[in-house]
Amino acid sequence: MYIEQDKLKSFMVDSGLVTSQDIDAADEHLEKFPNQTVGDYLVSQGKITDDDLKRIQAYLLGIPFIDLSSEKIPFEVLSIIPEPIARNHNIVPYKKDGERLEVAMLDTDDLSAIDFIKKKTGLNIQPRLTSTGSIKSALVQYQKSLKADFGDIITKEMDSLKANAATNGGDLSEKNLKAIAEDIPVVRVVDTLLKHAILQNASDIHMEPQEDALVIRYRVDGILHAAMTLPKESMLSITARIKVLANLKLDEKRLPQDGRFKILLDGEKVSFRVSILPTYYGEKTVMRILREGGGGYTLESLGFHGVNLERIYEATKQKTGLILTTGPTGSGKSTTLYSLLEILNTPDVNISTVEDPIEYQMKRINQTQVKPDIGFTFAAGLRSLVRQDPDIIMVGEIRDGETASLAINAALTGHLVLSTLHTNSAAGAVPRLMDMGAEPFLLVSTLRVIIAQRLVRKLGKARDKYTLSPAGIKSLSKTVDMDKVLKSLQDDGIVKKGVDWKDVPFYRPKVTAGDDGYDGRVGIHEVLKTSPIIQDMIVSGKPAEKIHEQALAEGMLTMMEDGVYKAAQGLTTIEEVLRVISE
Repeated sequence: MYIEQDKLKSFMVDSGLVTSQDIDAADEHLEKFPNQTVGDYLVSQGKITDDDLKRIQAYLLGIPFIDLSSEKIPFEVLSIIPEPIARNHNIVPYKKDGERLEVAMLDTDDLSAIDFIKKKTGLNIQPRLTSTGSIKSALVQYQKSLKADFGDIITKEMDSLKANAATNGGDLSEKNLKAIAEDIPVVRVVDTLLKHAILQNASDIHMEPQEDALVIRYRVDGILHAAMTLPKESMLSITARIKVLANLKLDEKRLPQDGRFKILLDGEKVSFRVSILPTYYGEKTVMRILREGGGGYTLESLGFHGVNLERIYEATKQKTGLILTTGPTGSGKSTTLYSLLEILNTPDVNISTVEDPIEYQMKRINQTQVKPDIGFTFAAGLRSLVRQDPDIIMVGEIRDGETASLAINAALTGHLVLSTLHTNSAAGAVPRLMDMGAEPFLLVSTLRVIIAQRLVRKLGKARDKYTLSPAGIKSLSKTVDMDKVLKSLQDDGIVKKGVDWKDVPFYRPKVTAGDDGYDGRVGIHEVLKTSPIIQDMIVSGKPAEKIHEQALAEGMLTMMEDGVYKAAQGLTTIEEVLRVISE
């Protein structure tokens, strides 16, 4: 939707939503990052909500605005546009009057979507502008109907699964198990279970055998939620079906097995990494869900801001060197690397990667999957990549001394190298690399920035405002430099100059039935730049604690401090930050 930016700015100032200082800060930011818009920047800084922005855009465009967040859409209207189309195009039908269908959209200029819906339904389409939160709440209504469908399928097919277990439970030959896995009711139950997990935005599916049941849990926004409980008799059939999909040994029940498979759901490729582990009551199955082509993130949308953002952009402009992301499994390291590759991916450079697994497929980038079972490891892949004339190399993970040595040598010989490392802090990456045999004098020549990160849940739309008590401020001050965080908030225009912590608003989620008040996740980070002083410390063998202290003296925010910054922005809660940092 094109809206003249000066007109938008004037309207927001005149309406009192933002100040002229906020607009000046936005203009200054946009000079450095021209790909953003004024509205996007003000939303990211918490100056206005996405709802405010969409209402302003609707007013300036002369299009009605609709908020569906508290509206119950009749199922017969909702089902006019299938859920996959609604989700892909961010378009939801909410009112039908004769031959006229009113639809809520995020982009009313998406004429191809409007034309497609018109041809499919034969109705006169009336587009209305809405917000992201409004669309999400409407899409949840599709999922609720899917839950009912899932329950119906389970009820209908469970008798067949029980019959399978009773008839074939004693015969565990590969041939018999394959026949069970290809039984129509089993296929239908597993397919529906996978689809349900994807639409719930789950990152993992856990199937846990208990003494008298099979418990299914989904990990959503980093937290495990109970999804359903199935009869114990269904375990044999469901596990056999997953083994067939992942090309695993059907009759092997004593040893762990790992595999993977892909499905095509509504035109989107989704990969599953499968891990099967023998337990006391049977085989436990865990599947990691990876949406291919699911990139498209920006550093700003991942939660980078201020000095951290400038340090990373500065590192990406270098022709050589090493950029590392660190953190535990599931902390978003790979997503950060893919976002960096999006920035670096221009037609005049050759980018090659070696990964395990390839999580997102990217155009113009040569991506290679490691296969350790045949000797094709990260080290072997990296050794081959440097002979492919790359400008930029991404190594999925530095796991051993050989890979570390090759990555450092590649960074020394004219390549920009991106990789991940399992450490708890940014400063901890230095001794970790030295433990792998990396020479300190080579590290100082190659290390550009080290990013440490965790993921915290983002607050939903429904929230309660509060301010910190003196006791709360004192408690946080034990682990957080509150003065430094407040200065960062003031420098970035989040809070006004001269404001004290007792006046800064924080938020808590409003918990309702079936909703914990959180929606999605965002990163909290610390970005360590290897300054000349830190380089001297690395060469002289100073411990990680001393390097960390020097980085703080040079202005680095710790992950905890960045978490408090984002809580003050209204993106998350202090309780959520404490939960993640203490894990």
